[in-house]
Amino acid sequence: MTLADGIRAHLTEMTNAGTVEELWQMHLERMAGYGFDRLLYGFTRYRTTTSLGDPNDFVLLTNHSPDYTDVFIGQGLYHHAPMVNWALEHEGACSWRVLAEMLAQGNVGDAERRVIDFNLGKNVRAGYSVSFKSVSSRAKGAIALTAKAGTEQADVDAMWDEHGDDIILMNNVLHLKILTLPYVPPNQSLTKRQREALEWVGDGKTMQDIAAIMGLTQATIEKHLRLAREALNVETTAQAVAKAAFQNQMFVIDL
Repeated sequence: MTLADGIRAHLTEMTNAGTVEELWQMHLERMAGYGFDRLLYGFTRYRTTTSLGDPNDFVLLTNHSPDYTDVFIGQGLYHHAPMVNWALEHEGACSWRVLAEMLAQGNVGDAERRVIDFNLGKNVRAGYSVSFKSVSSRAKGAIALTAKAGTEQADVDAMWDEHGDDIILMNNVLHLKILTLPYVPPNQSLTKRQREALEWVGDGKTMQDIAAIMGLTQATIEKHLRLAREALNVETTAQAVAKAAFQNQMFVIDL
């Protein structure tokens, strides 16, 4: 099997993945083959001019250790991360050599320098960032590919010169596939009844209609919808329908 055949077979596997977990594990193994042993993927549908939205609503996938993510994500260091800010303003791939250039030119503020120092302390030193094309002003996705500890950026760049197009293609497919699969952020899962009630609301049914269809009282339907709103951390049922749809939690096939 040629390299091209192997990539085609891998892409077919990715497009046939049934869960985010299966897809992510597949991608981790493939990227490790190129020397990227730590990945951090993020996607938001709630971007504004001043915020990326609530981190609890992000799609976040990573194999970084908790002592890294608890600080970088949990303590909000990502707000000042130079490569995150690059991804927000650009599309495509970028070598992390730009960080050394920024430092050499003195184009780094105190907050950005703290992020860089933190990353260096966690052996997040060499790699590439890929920012995905957005079709909505509210949506943005990107992935950070971190090279193995001890790898020089020059070596990563040389590898990218040879395989970068293939790596971008595989990451684009990863991103597009994730958008089609159910993803449930922590503490935002719906029960079967809550999901069914939201589905009927999405179909335009009244409370009376839904009660008759589900064989329950209107009070019980209203309770399921209230609990769905609480689970999704929204105020209105319309917002719950939209958010559940964004997360692909509605009209899913129970396997």
